[in-house]
Amino acid sequence: MYRFLDENYNTVAGREPQAVLRQFAALSCVPRGSHHTDQVADYCAEFARARGLHYVKDAVGNVVIYQPGSPGRENEPPVILQGHTDMVIDRDAGCGETMEVDGVRLKTDGDWLTADGTTLGGDDGIAVALCLAVLDDPTLSHPPLEVVLTVDEEVGMDGARALDPALLSGRRMLNMDAEAEGTLWVSCTGGARIDLALDAETAPADGSACRICLSGFHGGHSGAEIHKHYANAIHRLTEILSQLDGVRLISVCGGSADNAIPREAAAEILTAAPLDPFFAEKWTAQLRQSCPRDPDLRVELLPIDCPQTAWTAAATANALRMLNALPDGVIAMSKALPGLVETSLNLGLLHADADGLVATLSVRSSVNAEREAMQARLHAIADAAGASFTLRSPYPAWEYRAESPLRDCMKRVYTELFGKPPVVTAIHAGLECGILSGKLPGLDCVSFGPDLLEIHTPRERLSLPSTQRTWQFLCAVLAAL
Repeated sequence: MYRFLDENYNTVAGREPQAVLRQFAALSCVPRGSHHTDQVADYCAEFARARGLHYVKDAVGNVVIYQPGSPGRENEPPVILQGHTDMVIDRDAGCGETMEVDGVRLKTDGDWLTADGTTLGGDDGIAVALCLAVLDDPTLSHPPLEVVLTVDEEVGMDGARALDPALLSGRRMLNMDAEAEGTLWVSCTGGARIDLALDAETAPADGSACRICLSGFHGGHSGAEIHKHYANAIHRLTEILSQLDGVRLISVCGGSADNAIPREAAAEILTAAPLDPFFAEKWTAQLRQSCPRDPDLRVELLPIDCPQTAWTAAATANALRMLNALPDGVIAMSKALPGLVETSLNLGLLHADADGLVATLSVRSSVNAEREAMQARLHAIADAAGASFTLRSPYPAWEYRAESPLRDCMKRVYTELFGKPPVVTAIHAGLECGILSGKLPGLDCVSFGPDLLEIHTPRERLSLPSTQRTWQFLCAVLAAL
């Protein structure tokens, strides 16, 4: 049924934890890009049905699976296990994998599990695999379980927003959407998506047409990795275009997701005369010098046929002024938690054609007032350019709980297992814990997970030894609750 199933099973054969990795290998064969989660919802529902477990699949595709407590623990308060089924889809240039149809082809690199030229989907497929492995192991000791598998987390946490809280009676939750072993996340930022849209003003085209392509940028998660100061390919593209006299836009395309730092961007433009033949070489050198965290970036210049129409020079200049006025990256560091980013902004997507331009941004802050101030600033930038401003999918911060029996239990179990205490901290990224805490009054929750590096990029990789220890930790926590 699934194209890569046998191949994925063979890739993880002999690696531990088998109970988890086989679940992940099978799940990876199911297409599950954000907004396209029907198949993975059916997959999770069939998993429950085949094991005789009660489940609910709601109208948006969230799946909640219920399992009674292990013998002797049937009457204990239930525990929620939670992760999201969707993933960010991205691939290397020239990669022919059809992950929207066939899922992800796995491969290993030493102690790391990766994908063949695409995003791995460990965010948050490893959480789903951990949940299914728990449900599939009758030897584990655990309270009654409510396993919550949500959709479309990556594009606004729409599944968590739509989830009916009446489906859940538990008030302790283990969220497994973290990517750093030995770290317990107990708070997260709030955020929102923002669209800035400009109508196009076009006129007959004349001059020299070319395509400027920027690629090879590092990219990364626009929350968890924003402090690493990787360059934004869209911002670097607009920097270049702004220095060209009389430039006129034909089209622009950049980024793969609003919550990923863009790795590529391209623009088709008109200029009065052909650009310097050494244009690409000069800009590559200049950008590599100014963006030291992105040593592999490159600029390419390709001639194209002149179209019939293009944006006017005045409209192009207005659009570029707006884009260049947008703040980028880390805006402010936390005053309360040293080393933690407080407020950030990422221009994740940019598209322009003869109909107009749309820029999509992700704003985050652990201080609601600062997030609102940034939203007001962006609104003012849009107004100055004559652009529309649309706020989408705002989500609340997950606030730190001074008293958390669940956190105390997990700290104790981790220390007993590994001989050192875990790091308890917050994350500059959104987690569904914030939305679910609002829906479930009194919810005590902690987020954790194995080491997962460079998520939302084709370099995404999951540590197998870390996954083994995380599985051991999860089982021990369930036994200790």
